[in-house]
Amino acid sequence: MQRAGLVVRASAAGVPVLLLETDRRTEDAPDLVAKLRRYGERGRLLAKDADKHTVDLVRSRPDALDHVGHERRLRRRVYPPTGREGLVPLAFVFADTTEAKVANTVAVLEQAGRRYWAPRRYDTLCPKAVTARDHRQAVPAIVTTLEQLQQHGAGAAVWRRLGRTGKQTLTAALDNPDGEALYRRQYARADEEDKRRRAAQREAQRPVCKRCGRTFTDQRWDETTVHRTAWSAGDLSACGDCHADDVTRAAAARPQAATPPEPEPEDDREPGRVRGWLRRRP
Repeated sequence: MQRAGLVVRASAAGVPVLLLETDRRTEDAPDLVAKLRRYGERGRLLAKDADKHTVDLVRSRPDALDHVGHERRLRRRVYPPTGREGLVPLAFVFADTTEAKVANTVAVLEQAGRRYWAPRRYDTLCPKAVTARDHRQAVPAIVTTLEQLQQHGAGAAVWRRLGRTGKQTLTAALDNPDGEALYRRQYARADEEDKRRRAAQREAQRPVCKRCGRTFTDQRWDETTVHRTAWSAGDLSACGDCHADDVTRAAAARPQAATPPEPEPEDDREPGRVRGWLRRRP
């Protein structure tokens, strides 16, 4: 298992944890790529007390680990939360070498180690609208030289993150402006745009009454299209008002039911008529 040469903790400076590797030109670029790989693999290890279901799932489907919460990873039992997306950040500090050699080594790290430091695209239904990157499974790798640190200090803009151009301060290099926060904003905008587009498409398909020319209300549209109500909706090409007129005319055209005769008042009955079928024989 890869062990860091130095672990830096400076929560007050916005860096809860930083793994540090110092290279005095004793290792070739492929060796540093191997270190980066081992850091990435270690960051993905499950904690020893992970539940059996999670362990079996990851063994059967290695890609399932991408969806296992970071709190179940071994690194969370060793290092404090970073406060950022991604695995524990890693810094390569080069010493006793030339700028050209540093540039060549960093180029190899970026190319050969891309699968370990590079963020991924978010799996979304609107890839054109979402340019943010998913950093959750990536190792944030930054580089600098010992000479720059001695001359300017660790808080100066002496760090360069793999995959970026130019130098930044330490916290800026570790931040992910293209990460989850941007994803949430872009996804929300894309979702709203999709809702507006679907609403416009629906309005373009809204029926128009063949009689009066008015558009259907949502209620009338549902009445004429939903299976359980369409059978009693009358003329499906008529809007709600015209359908109501049809119902009124149909009710007026129906013959009135025969009205039963009213019973005679008792005072108008003939004298001597026996009431009911019970009577006294003479």
